[in-house]
Amino acid sequence: MESGTGLISEKQCGCAHTSADSNTQQNPAARWSVAAVEALLGLPFNDLIFQAQTVHRQHHDANGVQLSTLLSVKTGGCSEDCAYCPQAARYHTGVEKQALLSREEVVTAATKAKESGATRFCMGAAWRGPKQRDIEQMTELISAVKELGMETCATLGILKPGQATQLKQAGLDYYNHNLDTSPEFYGEIITTREYQDRLDTLEEVRSANINVCCGGIVGMGESRTARAGLIAQLANLDPYPESVPINYLVQVEGTPLYGTPELDPFEFVRSIAAARITMPKAKVRLSAGRRQMSEAIQALCFLAGANSIFYGDKLLTTGNPDVEQDTALLEKLGLHAL
Repeated sequence: MESGTGLISEKQCGCAHTSADSNTQQNPAARWSVAAVEALLGLPFNDLIFQAQTVHRQHHDANGVQLSTLLSVKTGGCSEDCAYCPQAARYHTGVEKQALLSREEVVTAATKAKESGATRFCMGAAWRGPKQRDIEQMTELISAVKELGMETCATLGILKPGQATQLKQAGLDYYNHNLDTSPEFYGEIITTREYQDRLDTLEEVRSANINVCCGGIVGMGESRTARAGLIAQLANLDPYPESVPINYLVQVEGTPLYGTPELDPFEFVRSIAAARITMPKAKVRLSAGRRQMSEAIQALCFLAGANSIFYGDKLLTTGNPDVEQDTALLEKLGLHAL
């Protein structure tokens, strides 16, 4: 413990960082070992929340929340086999395949989002990765949203060399590409792309000087150790992501993960807290799954360091609390939009 604070550092968290910790010995750049993050997750709840809130206040507006809106600009028909995703072509989930939206449709949606208070507009497309003609169309959409004075974000799958630079030139501020889970659990969820494919895309994004939005999903049947592995992977990216979405699995009938035993909501709050502590300057986004959370659990997530949400009635193809509900909750908690 640090004298007088009750805070646990990465070097003091349980037995995680001892002289026998080969991870940090072999890779000095690794700020957090899996064992250290798992020790955080295992702290008494009050101690964990206290540490997360203390770290949060050191780096952020204690009562500020950044609002983002996510639009699916190309839906369904994806060739990947992500076990959680209703947009995979191989699963029968009732999601209808939709071609890329027009510039007019995207601008209309972005304008509505801005009028509702969102400052960042995220565009998602269900591709394994974009072809060059897709990039050319996406650059037009990015430029159009940028002209509205909003931050722009896109999630388009695996990027080939040079594509990130084209997106940057069009005005892209953030690129989302989640790691989803730990390397060890990854093969249980996805087999059509390798973990390294994700890391390579993140490197392309960094090389183009685009901010990284990268997080994962919890509640997919993974162990606490696997959740710690995800957070450690994110925290040890150099640098760690500017935006870290933490998603609670939304189970969709027809996907392989439908029927997975639900994760205890307090374990989700612990994951938010660990992300805040290990990535102190990042925006930690309370993402998918909010519709199935009580207001009390969402409030605990904000207390644990979440300071960004997706704002609007839909996340790609799954439901999200509507604007009126979110506005009312933020008012109850005395939180304001950043």
